[in-house]
This record gives sequence, C-alpha cells and structure tokens, in this order.
Amino acid sequence: MAPLNSLEKEYPLIDSNFQIFCASHAIYSVEDFLLHDIDALFTSATNRSSSQKLNQGIHQLLSIIDALHPPLLNGLQLVEDARQNKHVFSTGCQGIDALIGGGLRVGQLTELVGPSSSGKTQVCLMSASTVAKHNCSVIYLDTGNSFSPQRVAHFIGQSSDYVSGNQ
Repeated sequence: MAPLNSLEKEYPLIDSNFQIFCASHAIYSVEDFLLHDIDALFTSATNRSSSQKLNQGIHQLLSIIDALHPPLLNGLQLVEDARQNKHVFSTGCQGIDALIGGGLRVGQLTELVGPSSSGKTQVCLMSASTVAKHNCSVIYLDTGNSFSPQRVAHFIGQSSDYVSGNQ
C-alpha cells in the first residue's frame, strides 16, 4: 500500500508532523494505518500539543480510505443486496436451483464438476437453453467438441434450424 509520505502533496494534513506522529506508532503506510487501533491513535493525538491538526490528519486519512473502497456491508446486507439487485436465472431444474441458492446469478461464473457421465453436459445445455429462452446471451464453452444444436433445440422446444442459425 501507499507510504504516507506519498500522500503529502495531495493532502496537506498528511504533513511531516503527522507522519512523525504516525511513525511513533509504527505506521508508515496506509496498510499500517488500517491495521492500527484508530481509537488509540485519537487518544494519543489528544495528548499532543498539536492535537487538533493530528486529529484532522487522522480524519483526512480515514476519508481517503473511505473514498477508495465500496461501502462496508455485513453478511445480512450482502444477502439482501443479492436478493434485490442480482438477477437469477433458473437452470431448468428446481432441485439444482434450490441447491445453488435460486439459480444462476447474472455476472457470475458457475463451475460444474463431477465424474464422467454424471449429467454435467445435460445440466449445462439445459441451463443455457433456459437462460436463452429469456432472450439473454449465453456463452457455452465446449472443450470436448460435443455441442449439439439438436439437443439445445429439444430443450428450447424449437426446431434445430432456429438454434443452428443463431450460434
């Protein structure tokens, strides 16, 4: 992470006096600052003659950090955000949807693993077909050269000519 002295030009409150204060607490970088007890820093700054300026420097550094990361969320907030803001597409199989928390999440890569002949390709083709029914894009990577437009057409319920023409 950035050393504190690299912030001095853009943020005047992070001056040499503030850096000396931080160094007295073994804080030389933004990462060191994040690992330190902020309340202890404020308490220590209060006992100094330049306490107001040191407190302003601490607040300045905190605001720099806050501006550089997304807001902090707890687990419940993350779950609620996922429910409200993330679209989920069915795999076409209720059991699999239940197993993976409702279906395939938009913008996420889903990996399917299992032994040979366990139905992985079947699930992938069915899922891709189900998502395609909603006029959404699907990227299907077939490393085994086993893609079958006829199988996909069967899942979609349309002719294989329609699927072949849209590959």
